[in-house]
Amino acid sequence: MIDLLRTTSDHTDFQSLVVQLDAYLQEIDGEDHAFYSQYNKSNLLKNALIAYENTIPVGIGAYKEYDSETIEIKRMFTFPEQRGKGIAKTILTELENWAREENYSIAILETGVELKVAISLYQKMGYQLIENYGQYSGVENSICMKKHL
Repeated sequence: MIDLLRTTSDHTDFQSLVVQLDAYLQEIDGEDHAFYSQYNKSNLLKNALIAYENTIPVGIGAYKEYDSETIEIKRMFTFPEQRGKGIAKTILTELENWAREENYSIAILETGVELKVAISLYQKMGYQLIENYGQYSGVENSICMKKHL
């Protein structure tokens, strides 16, 4: 069974999984990693989730306000050996619920073109491709998506 903890990015379990996430993304992004990492700072995220399986942290996700009605999903990660169990779907669903509770109506996100499993998950969860926004405009390796909550 998966237990979720609503917390902030200051939580030590969240921070330890961010280290794993950044190492994973470093492999995928290669020389583009420095560009992406400047937009993926995990400090000061007040809406962060940690997924636990038998008290062991196995996944994370967070969001931050993009504008008064929109949140941006950030730092989604599940340990590779834990994938396929629905953990990311559970995290994303809870982030969306939390955002609705805070009166947001839209969620946006950016992911990498190489992250096929993530793209598939987001599409199954109702996210649709949109033109790259903000700092991702014109970035070929980025895919941006949006969902009305």
